Amino acid sequence: MSSRCCLSLVCLLIGLANCARAADRPPNIVYIMSDELAYYELSHMGNERLRTPNIDQMAREGIRFTQALAAAPVCGPLRACMMTGKHMGHCSVRDNPGGTPLRAGEPTIASMLKQRGYATGGFGKWGAGGRGSTGVPERHGFDDFFGYYDQVHAHSFYPPYLVRNSREVPLPGNDGGREGETYSHYEIMKRGKAFIRENKDRPFFCYFPVTPPHGMYDIPADDPAVAAYKDDAWFNDPNVSQEAKNYAAMVTMIDNDLRSVLDLLRELDLEDNTIVFFTGDNGGQDRFRDNEHPRGYFGPNKNPVTGVEFRGGKGNLYEGGLRIPYLVRWPGKIQAGQVSDLVFSQVDVFPTLAELSGAEAPDDLDGMSILTELIGADATGHKQPQHEFLYWEYGPQTAVRMGQWKAVQPKRDGPWALYDLDSDVSETTDVAIEHPDVLAKMVAHAKAAHQPVQPGTFESKELHERDRQAKWGSKGNPAKKSSSNRGLQVNRLTDKNLLSADEMKLVRYSSENTGNEKHAANAIDGNPETIWHSRFDQGVAQPPHELVIDLGATYQIDGFRYLARQDGGWNGAFAKTDFTISGVADSFGEPSAEATFGKVRTAQKADCEAPVRGRYVRVRVFSEVNEKPWASAAEIGVVGRKVP
Repeated sequence: MSSRCCLSLVCLLIGLANCARAADRPPNIVYIMSDELAYYELSHMGNERLRTPNIDQMAREGIRFTQALAAAPVCGPLRACMMTGKHMGHCSVRDNPGGTPLRAGEPTIASMLKQRGYATGGFGKWGAGGRGSTGVPERHGFDDFFGYYDQVHAHSFYPPYLVRNSREVPLPGNDGGREGETYSHYEIMKRGKAFIRENKDRPFFCYFPVTPPHGMYDIPADDPAVAAYKDDAWFNDPNVSQEAKNYAAMVTMIDNDLRSVLDLLRELDLEDNTIVFFTGDNGGQDRFRDNEHPRGYFGPNKNPVTGVEFRGGKGNLYEGGLRIPYLVRWPGKIQAGQVSDLVFSQVDVFPTLAELSGAEAPDDLDGMSILTELIGADATGHKQPQHEFLYWEYGPQTAVRMGQWKAVQPKRDGPWALYDLDSDVSETTDVAIEHPDVLAKMVAHAKAAHQPVQPGTFESKELHERDRQAKWGSKGNPAKKSSSNRGLQVNRLTDKNLLSADEMKLVRYSSENTGNEKHAANAIDGNPETIWHSRFDQGVAQPPHELVIDLGATYQIDGFRYLARQDGGWNGAFAKTDFTISGVADSFGEPSAEATFGKVRTAQKADCEAPVRGRYVRVRVFSEVNEKPWASAAEIGVVGRKVP
């Protein structure tokens, strides 16, 4: 045989080997999730103010879902649910104070894909475990995570640093707040695209939980997205707030980012072997409301074509809190121009990516794979499964979806309402009386779906608290100067047998006001200058207001202490209140102590008639000192001794 023939044969064999390796290589996965980008905030949905041409093109080139649902109505829990494939009845993160962690060793999408040989990178906001906890992403399968671990840190686009694998990466010229030299989102996108380029020769999972348009509405004035609106009359109207204009530009910035990622995949010749997801995270918030725009200036929960509205919004379990935009593109695999009404949630991402990649998923996932809906039954070899039901819980709320039916229990132990979403997507008409058998079945599903929460733990909260303070940097929040700086005396809880705040954790709470950082966790953080306030910026939460606290161990409890807000105001200060002690977190009997507090800045007492043994405390607030519907607390303390 001639040397030329031998060389040809070798080349042929090498080519066949390369083809075989290519056929064995699972697809790359890019998952882009825009923080709070709402269902009707896309121009292909008819929105006439917001410009999203690249997202619109993706809808034409792939599949668009009309009934994709968030796993939770707020960002921390939904990220944990999606990453672990567990619904809110099983997930280890069910509250939203900013850094509640996954448990040590919990399997995630990233850890599953890593075992399959994927490079795993995350770029944006994690939200499933603050620094110093068991929930940090590098402990859950990510080779590289760059961005924000804590969601309060993520409110600023000019923080002094971002975090990479729990280490701080300084951002030059920044000191928190609303201005600086280095725009954090640019750095996040730069790192994410570099990850794709660095791993182009192996399968990769690139997760982009990007923060815009959430947080402080800041964007560099020279960003191309700002120029996209320069000729729009509303954008040039001085009566429209600059915040709203910035928000619009941030939406278009994310749209441009999508294009840059798709262009990169095309440049690297990866487009045909990469599936790209583009979604929002939870239901829309009716921002920039006024008399003319009661559902917000951009109408995130209102169909701009028909005027039909989703009830509620971020933070509750009506459709407005759960319905999200969801698009998927994979040239040659996903048929272009599809619109699907499959009912599914973010819990289903884990099993979908397991089937897609050929990876082995845990047996205890709550989700189902939607791969057949994406690429067809001929490709997967089976029909698309359907959910028997979907389940949510958040604070005092519970909801179940079963086909066309949606059952909602707005308050714990309160009545259920049943809605037929086929005829009433706005959830206005309760049909529970007409369909008692349907409701009974859904309530039974709800009871079976709930298990007591078991969150992860912190070794230390020092770094986590540092990240939260980095939102404003060294200068502090200019809109919230400390009480001591304003000449107000700051009182503290000082009882001899007071339990340490470091040992206590929130199990659940009825509501919190996240817009101004008055989180429920502030009531037990040991800092009297932080405040818990019940929800008022997305609809006023009505009493009774409730907190359930895990003391960390069993104690012989003598009583409780309450410290009203120390900032000079009285809004929400407790009046009629009771405290109940229990050995379990989900069952409480008669109150262990009761009190009617007054307008007093120093600590007030509610003592038990005799010591009571237990680990969990339920606090219920029935009224406020000014007879308003709110509740607020600087600190809630527990007095007792640990049981040997």
